[in-house]
Amino acid sequence: MRAHDIETLVSVGRPALASDGAFAVYATSRPDIAADRAVGQLWRVDLPDGTPRRLTRGVADGAPRLSPDDSAIAFLRADARGRAQVFVVAAAGGEPVQVTDQAGGVTDLSWSPDGTRVAFTARIVEPGRYGTVEGRDAAAEPPRRITGIRWHANGHGYLDRPAHLFVVDVPATDAEPFYEPAPDVVTPEKRIVAATPLQLTDGATSWSGLAWTADGRELLSIPDVIEDRVPDLRSRVVAVSVDGAGEREVVGTAANLSVDEVAIAPDGAVFLRGNDVGPSGVDFVAPGTAVWLLEDDGPRALTDPETIDLGEVGSHLSFAGDDVLVQDRTRGRVRLLRVSRQADAAEVVGGDVEVTGHASAGGRIVAAVAAPTSFGELVLVENDTWRSLTDHGGPAREKNIVVPEEREIAGRDGYPVHGWVAVPEGEGPFPVILQIHGGPYASYGIHLFDETQVLVDAGYAVVYSNPRGSAGYGRAHGRSIRQAMGTLDYFDVIDFFDGVVGSDPRLDGGRVGIQGGSYGGYMTAWIIAHDHRFAGAIVERGFLDPTAFPGSSDIGSFFGQEYVGTDPARIAAQSPMAVVDEVRTPTLVLHSELDYRCPLEQATRYYSALKLNGVEAEMLVFPGEDHELTRAGRPRHRVQRFDAVLEWWARHLPVA
Repeated sequence: MRAHDIETLVSVGRPALASDGAFAVYATSRPDIAADRAVGQLWRVDLPDGTPRRLTRGVADGAPRLSPDDSAIAFLRADARGRAQVFVVAAAGGEPVQVTDQAGGVTDLSWSPDGTRVAFTARIVEPGRYGTVEGRDAAAEPPRRITGIRWHANGHGYLDRPAHLFVVDVPATDAEPFYEPAPDVVTPEKRIVAATPLQLTDGATSWSGLAWTADGRELLSIPDVIEDRVPDLRSRVVAVSVDGAGEREVVGTAANLSVDEVAIAPDGAVFLRGNDVGPSGVDFVAPGTAVWLLEDDGPRALTDPETIDLGEVGSHLSFAGDDVLVQDRTRGRVRLLRVSRQADAAEVVGGDVEVTGHASAGGRIVAAVAAPTSFGELVLVENDTWRSLTDHGGPAREKNIVVPEEREIAGRDGYPVHGWVAVPEGEGPFPVILQIHGGPYASYGIHLFDETQVLVDAGYAVVYSNPRGSAGYGRAHGRSIRQAMGTLDYFDVIDFFDGVVGSDPRLDGGRVGIQGGSYGGYMTAWIIAHDHRFAGAIVERGFLDPTAFPGSSDIGSFFGQEYVGTDPARIAAQSPMAVVDEVRTPTLVLHSELDYRCPLEQATRYYSALKLNGVEAEMLVFPGEDHELTRAGRPRHRVQRFDAVLEWWARHLPVA
């Protein structure tokens, strides 16, 4: 796979399934270099044996939701100004009708039980900001008054655009679409406008999640109140009346839960997905995320977070009869589980896949999955097995994809370290790049991964693992580096690398490089201060200076104190900046200008220290990008980044 082949990486979003299981609707998305953005549309496939067909022709249509009678699909589409709005289209296809015209854009949507209304969340923009005044750019806006401990978020910016709850009547799918009259038209009674939504919440609190009660009278949602001083990750779940009559608390902070999702079963039972954050309210390291059933005396856990990991990004709940479907992250895979209200769990979809979405209805289950040779497909579960309904990964398989080989190595203390090696075709020996994932509570998986494939295509073997601190191996594995970063994780990364390289004659242990992003950037910087064998290093979007992190990162109010502690000596013992004087390895520092997770100053301080110490170093800063550059950045920037990575390795670790 070459850099420009990222256009073949088609992801499949969370599907929607007709109530009788007769058809499924889903959205695809892929990077498009010409458009320099992600593009995608809605698709429909009739079950069990239909051929997928494209339903819409928008640039980036997504988040499809079927109406209760299966006749219409509500979805999100960007309007002419790039703001996501709610549209509806007939389930059989046709011209979509615009429903909303929100200045700050829509972030989520959900049909009412009777199918006459859609609830949605939309960001409220303060007048005078974000383009609401023609001709006034951001530099001319008034100053922002900040009083809370949190004030910005990666990928979003300032937290002065809270998301609020709305409900709106849905027009018929054959209604005339919304449009603006020409400037000289003076007959407003003939103007076709979007329905006027009813705003249910207001103020500085932001709301997430939309779960209608069975009677359609209330919405269950999660308010996010910015703390004044002391960080607190505990959530409340609130029922908001859809007629504007008020709200009531369903789950309070006394439950000590950080709630990611609220879902209501067909019989009205309330389910939560979230984790216990402990008495401190901020214990998020290897979070014990579980499915909870809300009972009269409070939430009851249905899954064991020690053995089932529901924390995968994109994880969600759906219902199959009285049971709930959930995604379990384990050993580089993400399987689909069916969990009963008696806390029994059974695998529905497993094997060499990562489940990214699911739906159930009419006795059928469909799931979106990624696999070693496909970024996304829709599969149908039948008779305890599953089969693919789509072939979106076909173009990618034509790009010389190499399936990585799985390995497990016993570390120096006997601890098993699990990972992979991807090797070019041929006998070698090939130069080797040690790749390290972010997180730290994340994991490498078995899905098609462009970061690895591009390096292999260029002639490099790639070794990567899930050391202690990673997800998918139990909470003890994930929590073992809490306030001890750069210890067990360091040993695991190096032991796995040495074990794989030493046992495979195709790998040249005398020609090695190292790279990683986010926590992987931290670990790369840490390793090259302690191990000088590497011909070069790439430190990307790194957590590099824990001392500066609290006042600059969007998660700085709690991340550092949980992972590296608060004692200055202990922080220094885990800080790459504290040992930067030991680095001798030529280093390329990659960072994004608008990265608020690991802010740009993390990179600039580290880079400056390298230069002052006489280390060969370069820095590449991507304008307009944030922490998600390699996953969701502009496609041209992603290609330019690959070009820079390959050019760096061609100089410092040339392929024979």
